[in-house]
Amino acid sequence: MGVKLTMLIIFFAAMIAVGIYARRHTASVEGFVLGGRSAGPWLTAFAYGTSYFSAVVFVGYAGQFGWKYGLACTWIGIGNAVLGSLLAWVVLGRRTRVMSQHLQSKTMPDFFGERFHSKALKITASAIVFVFLVPYTASIYNGLSRLFEMAFDVPYAACVIIMAVFTGIYVILGGYMATAINDFIQGIIMLGGIVAVIAAVLSGQGGFLEAIRKMAEIPSDVPVTVGQPGAFTSFFGPDPLNLLGVVILTSLGTWGLPQMIHKFYAIRDEKSVNTGTVISTLFAVVISGGCYFLGGFGRLFDDTSLYDKTGNIVYDSIIPHMLSTLPDILIGIVIVLVLSASMSTLSSLVLTSSSTLTLDFLKGNVLKNMSEKKQVRVMQWLIVFFIVLSVVLALKPPAFIAQLMGISWGALAGAFLAPFLYGLYWRGVTRAAVWASFACGVGITVSNMFLHYIESPINAGAVAMIAGLVVVPVVSVFTSKLQKEKLDELFACYEEKVVITKKRSLEQRNTK
Repeated sequence: MGVKLTMLIIFFAAMIAVGIYARRHTASVEGFVLGGRSAGPWLTAFAYGTSYFSAVVFVGYAGQFGWKYGLACTWIGIGNAVLGSLLAWVVLGRRTRVMSQHLQSKTMPDFFGERFHSKALKITASAIVFVFLVPYTASIYNGLSRLFEMAFDVPYAACVIIMAVFTGIYVILGGYMATAINDFIQGIIMLGGIVAVIAAVLSGQGGFLEAIRKMAEIPSDVPVTVGQPGAFTSFFGPDPLNLLGVVILTSLGTWGLPQMIHKFYAIRDEKSVNTGTVISTLFAVVISGGCYFLGGFGRLFDDTSLYDKTGNIVYDSIIPHMLSTLPDILIGIVIVLVLSASMSTLSSLVLTSSSTLTLDFLKGNVLKNMSEKKQVRVMQWLIVFFIVLSVVLALKPPAFIAQLMGISWGALAGAFLAPFLYGLYWRGVTRAAVWASFACGVGITVSNMFLHYIESPINAGAVAMIAGLVVVPVVSVFTSKLQKEKLDELFACYEEKVVITKKRSLEQRNTK
């Protein structure tokens, strides 16, 4: 217990110290929200990765999907790395940075407002962000608290409050730069921790090959492959179709999440984009691939304590049970690992939500003539409000982590992914198409919560995103376009000439 407490005290002290150090960046709105657009490749890449992966992935998703799909759930981690990180940086990173600076937008709703010349779109997008980030935040508290209960026997409520207080302190003190620096520190902890934990868990099962042999003997209880031995060690697992839905939601979903896209707004320069792409992808391979790979062995730890009174498996208990037999020092590493992942994601969520509500809803609509200082103060107070609100939700009996996250990701990515992606590349996107995407993403997700016409909220989220990618171009073809003069001015930012060094370009002069 002494070892675990010491590690936690050092961790929390470091987070607060970074918040104090980063206060010098919070004098302006751009400094507080974007760190002055000066974040380098390592800070940006780690901020992206740590915001991506939290206790939701480590405890909720890894446990649930490892149990359902066996070792094939590692494909989710591969999808996260290739589609959710590598392609996201390649397709969105540079263009997001260029156009967001050209439009002087600091948030995703602000982008919609300026890109499509619509204040109503901006306000509606800010409302969607604020509403649907709350269940995501509650899911983070939920997953972390289960590990704390296992390691320290601390009540669930105490875990939620402690985490909320410390996250709030350093985000309020240092804004985006505090979260970026802390994300870098937390990311290093996550990288070392996941490798150590996987090695320890497999060692306890007699090594990697022995663990595989035991998994191969377990017959499938999935309806598609019921009774089939070896299904949980097969290439695509016992249920490939539903596995594909999970890969789409958890990978493609990042392209439309405001707290993820926000990282591209703050990139410093071209080198940061190129280097950050590589770092972010490798980070995802280790963290996400490692989490799901570990979860794939969950059935080797089957125990009566994992089931509720009705005999149903409690997915959120699988990973904590797997880790409960580890030595104290490794449990301490796990706690700090998941705490790092969760606090980095939580800090990103509260900063995104508070800045969106302040800049896109309150400023100019409710509160007139807000000075830079007042805008920063309002954001700081809203961080407190958002944390309190999410704590209240988290303290009520929570649903499964994956369900909460699926609802949040489905609504946000379903509404925003298509119009944001198309809006960066295609002049033909119309306001009506953006409204249609908002209605489609939120409509499918919310209606499915009550009608359950799609069994899994995760698959519902994947359907919402794919629907948006189809709806936006179709509606754009049949609705009125923006004025050509405005579009020319918008896309002029991509054609601006810049001078770069030879090491950045192999272009040769014409010597004839």
